[in-house]
Amino acid sequence: MSKIILLAATLLFAATAANPRELVADAPHVCDDCAAWNAARTPFHVYGNTWFVGPAGLGSILITSPQGHILIDGGLPQSAPLIAANIEKAGFRLEDVKLILNSHTHYDHAGGIAALVRASHAQVAASPESRKALERGGPTADDPQFGFGAEHNNFPPVKAVRAIADGETLHIGKLSVTAHFTPGHTPGGTSWTWRECEGASCLDMVYADSLNSISAPGFRFTGDATHASRVGQFEQSIAVIEKLPCDLLLAPHPSLVDLDAKLARWKEMPAVNPLIDSSACKAYAAGARERLAARVAEERAAK
Repeated sequence: MSKIILLAATLLFAATAANPRELVADAPHVCDDCAAWNAARTPFHVYGNTWFVGPAGLGSILITSPQGHILIDGGLPQSAPLIAANIEKAGFRLEDVKLILNSHTHYDHAGGIAALVRASHAQVAASPESRKALERGGPTADDPQFGFGAEHNNFPPVKAVRAIADGETLHIGKLSVTAHFTPGHTPGGTSWTWRECEGASCLDMVYADSLNSISAPGFRFTGDATHASRVGQFEQSIAVIEKLPCDLLLAPHPSLVDLDAKLARWKEMPAVNPLIDSSACKAYAAGARERLAARVAEERAAK
């Protein structure tokens, strides 16, 4: 009888261990682009230990190791179940995610983090400014998009975020990911770099934060009576991305790096990975610099 009980207990434990922790999603965020951003995308292997596990219009990057995984960005609140499912489809387990990072604290990149943390019990780490926004569940008052208001901006708050330093390298097992503070789009914007190898071939990987000079109505990047100019800070962030060792570039919005077009070319020629492009970060920075210059000219003309 004792052997039967022991066998039943063992089978029950195995069945429980095989199932991922239940993910309970938060209420979906409603916006004009949310449905398109959150459309399903099959997860795919990027390079080395790196996988894309996000929806169609939002980046979510999984970096894997036998000791645990790192996830960058959690999409919308309604993206969390899709990201969790994509992690499983890629052959990994959500509960093995030990560290969750963020590019910037807007609802379309931070909205799903709270649910993913509850299901994985992962630690969240962010820049000090991003920590404030993550824990309050919305942009801080110095965010260029703060003026859109709480209903538009807010997302489920994230508890116990660990603040990190610019240039700090975070480790999970043999994985090493380095933070590069790139404020401008948000006060705490952060880009991430790591090294990936396939055999003797190694690449410098970059997940560059959004560098778009977009704001709520009335905000001036050139400054006004309420705040100093942000232009110099934004230009410095662009320069950071431009100078990074960069063989393969990913971004919070896949459209910023023409991901769909590259995947179409990859399907046509599987032997050539079109994501590998040592000029990508410089091109990304050049585009951001042009957009910022246009915004500055617009503000000065209006003044």
